[in-house]
Amino acid sequence: MTLMAANAAARTLGIVPGLRLADARARVPDMAVFDHQPDADTKAMEAIADWCDRYTPLVARHGRHGLILDMTGALHLFGGEKGLLVDVRRRLGGMGFTVQAAIASHPATARAVARFGAGGSVPESDTETVVAQLPVEALGGRETVTGLRMAGLTTIGLVIAQPRHALAARFGKPLVDALDRLMDRADQPISPRRPVPDCIAERPFAEPMTNPDAIDQILAQLTGDICVRLEETGEGARHFEARFFRVDGAVRSAIVRTGQSLNDADVIMRLMRLRLEALGDKLDPGFGFDLIRLEAHGRSRLQPVAQSFLEAETREADVAALIDQLSIRYGATAITRPVGYNSHVPERAAAYVPAQGWRVEDAGHGAVMQTRFASEPPSRPIRLFDPPALVDVIAEVPDGPPLKFRFRRVLHEVIHAEGPERIAGEWWHEPDAATRDYFKVEDVEGRRFWLYRAGLYGDETDRPRWFMHGLFA
Repeated sequence: MTLMAANAAARTLGIVPGLRLADARARVPDMAVFDHQPDADTKAMEAIADWCDRYTPLVARHGRHGLILDMTGALHLFGGEKGLLVDVRRRLGGMGFTVQAAIASHPATARAVARFGAGGSVPESDTETVVAQLPVEALGGRETVTGLRMAGLTTIGLVIAQPRHALAARFGKPLVDALDRLMDRADQPISPRRPVPDCIAERPFAEPMTNPDAIDQILAQLTGDICVRLEETGEGARHFEARFFRVDGAVRSAIVRTGQSLNDADVIMRLMRLRLEALGDKLDPGFGFDLIRLEAHGRSRLQPVAQSFLEAETREADVAALIDQLSIRYGATAITRPVGYNSHVPERAAAYVPAQGWRVEDAGHGAVMQTRFASEPPSRPIRLFDPPALVDVIAEVPDGPPLKFRFRRVLHEVIHAEGPERIAGEWWHEPDAATRDYFKVEDVEGRRFWLYRAGLYGDETDRPRWFMHGLFA
């Protein structure tokens, strides 16, 4: 067993990660040891990353224990670079974490200075001087570091002094690329954990906020601010997320997704209140929120719509609004609608999809909206058995219609049969699927059934089986 982490007190005694547990105990017998829990570490890092969203939405994970924040254009909101570092260290330190932080013009430089240097702010003009003092471990790669140290190169400054072509020939291009990133000579874009919002409105508080009425009022103001900005450009959004940052570091969120782009503050706020009611105790403010933020995603241009006096168009808009409200209260997957698909296999000819914001083009290839006149009876049962139920059938000939059949322990005598309707399987889905012959049958009591015989007699099987696939009303 080896050590995965060590605190500052242990490091001063020579206890470092990678050391065997037996060797560490030989040096410090009374050392306190805890089991490594990688899942808990990951969960904690995700929680810290959520908390760091208070500074910028551009937060990316780096390794197991690192975070990179892109603060471009936002440093002035926190008193500049020094003010930001002081705030991060103070807040995370108050939560019991040891923080190593640095600010630089390149993410690789900031990471190297935070991990292997003294941290702090690195002016762009001093990048080369600061990086030159770092150990070669900042370049990464165990084999590369070992080779550099064997060559007597212990600091990055000594490495930089060597000819580039010699470094590339000896250690490969990755070393040269790492040097360029540390010296801010090559781009290294970060990949944020969360999608970057199209619009943001937020309100920090000098004193923690716990009053529900005040929270509702602040959220309404933020909604109004975002909607004003959307209206100025004639746009709307489909996804709104309210984020509540607690003073203890926990982050709560409430998400509202709509089927159509909106920029009406009253409508959005009504949906947000429904969502907050559905969350219940999950929005527990604890000791209070010190920041509330509202984000808008899915920004799109709104097409001008003339007010209609037709009842059908008005009803369609009302139904869309009702679907949004029900989906927010009970979940998007709880409210569904039937959709017809371009397939001749009955069980694939229709499916239930989330009703909120569904469009034909969203389903991809093969989706169609099947319609029929209201006066026409359905050619197939509206509901099918899944899976089809096996039945016992008596027929005059193996490939003829049924005369009698037993379904759910009840014997039915057929007085009328219509069919067969032959349906072959879709070879691109099930190449070995048996051909089906469907029959619409009616028994002596007037009940109508939809049965099929699986397998062509003599060609595909000698003993075809019968299945009940649906009932007619």
